[in-house]
Amino acid sequence: MTRDTTVDALRAVAVAGVVLGHWLVSAVVSDPYDTSALHGESPLSHLPYLAPASWLFQTLGLFFFVSGFAAARRSKNPQKPEKRRLLVPVLILAAVWLPALGILKAAGAPDTTRHVVESLVTHPLWFLAAYLVLTAAAPALRLLVRTAGAMAVLLPLSFVVLTDASREDGLPEWWRLAMVPVAWSVPYLLGIALAQERLRPRDGPLLTVSGLAGGALLLTVAGYPPSAVGVPGDRFSNLDPPSLAAMSLVMIQIGLYLMLRGRLRHTPATAAVAGALNRHALSIFLWHQPALLLVTFAALAAGRPAGLLDRPDGAWVLHRLPWLPVFAIALTALTWVFHRYERRTR
Repeated sequence: MTRDTTVDALRAVAVAGVVLGHWLVSAVVSDPYDTSALHGESPLSHLPYLAPASWLFQTLGLFFFVSGFAAARRSKNPQKPEKRRLLVPVLILAAVWLPALGILKAAGAPDTTRHVVESLVTHPLWFLAAYLVLTAAAPALRLLVRTAGAMAVLLPLSFVVLTDASREDGLPEWWRLAMVPVAWSVPYLLGIALAQERLRPRDGPLLTVSGLAGGALLLTVAGYPPSAVGVPGDRFSNLDPPSLAAMSLVMIQIGLYLMLRGRLRHTPATAAVAGALNRHALSIFLWHQPALLLVTFAALAAGRPAGLLDRPDGAWVLHRLPWLPVFAIALTALTWVFHRYERRTR
C-alpha cells in the first residue's frame, strides 16, 4: 500500500503545533520574594488579544484525524498493538518523573512548585488515553463510516451539542471525561472516511465554510470563549471537554488540508523534517514539557529571566521567542536519549 506523504506532513504539522503552542502558553512564574516557589499562568489571561494565535497552534484535531486515517489503513496492514507501542514510553516517563517529584518533596519544594511540575508533565497524557479509547473502538468506527460515510460525524457532534447546552448547569465529572474521546472521534471518523475514500477534496470547501460560519456564530452570538485553549477566568474551556468551537476549528483545518492536498509536494528538506517528526512523534509529545521544565529549573540561578520565569504580561511573548530554540535543543537531547531506549526496550 502506497504511503500518503501528505498525511505524514500533516502529522508533522500537528506535532509542531502542539509543542510550540504549549511552549507559548505554559508560563512558569517564579515568586519574586521566593524564586523556588513556582506557579503556572497563561499569557492569554494577561494578553487576551492574542487569542486568535491559539487557533493556529491548537492542532490536536489534526492528530486524531491522522490517527483515524492510520487506523483505517492499519486494518489492511496489521501492525503491533498500539497498547504496547504507547505503554513503554509512558512507563519510561513515569520512571523518570515520579522519583523527581519525590525528590522535590523531600527537598522541601513549595506545593505550588510540585503542582506546576506535575501538571505540565502529566497533562498531555489525557490525549493518549483518548487515543487508546478510539483505537479500541476503531473496528466499530470503521464499520460506521462504511455505512454512513463522512456523515457518521453527526452522531458524536450531537453529543457535543448536548454537552455545550448543559455547561452552564455544570457537567458531571464522568460525563466530562467520557466526552473527551467522544468529541475527538469527530476528526478520527473523518480520517477513517478519507482512508476509505468517503471524504474527498471536493468536500474541503464545505468543511471550511461550515467551520468558519459555525465558529463565527459561536464566538460572536453564543459568547463562546475566543481562545482555542483553556484560559483561567473564561466561562469555560473549549477543550475541557472539546466544545462546538473546537469542532469548528477541526472542520476548518481538515477542510483546508483537503483543498490543498493535491498541491502538496515534498522536497528533500521537508521530507527529512516530516520524517524525523513522524518517527519521534510520541517521544516529542511526551518530553516537550519536561524539556521546558529542565530549562526553567536551570535558569533559576539567574533569578527571573524575561520570557521564562517572569509574569506573562506586557512584552512577555517577544521575550519568550528567543527561549524556543533553547527548549528545542533540550527536547532534541531528551528525544535522542529516550527514543533510543524505548526502541531497545520494546
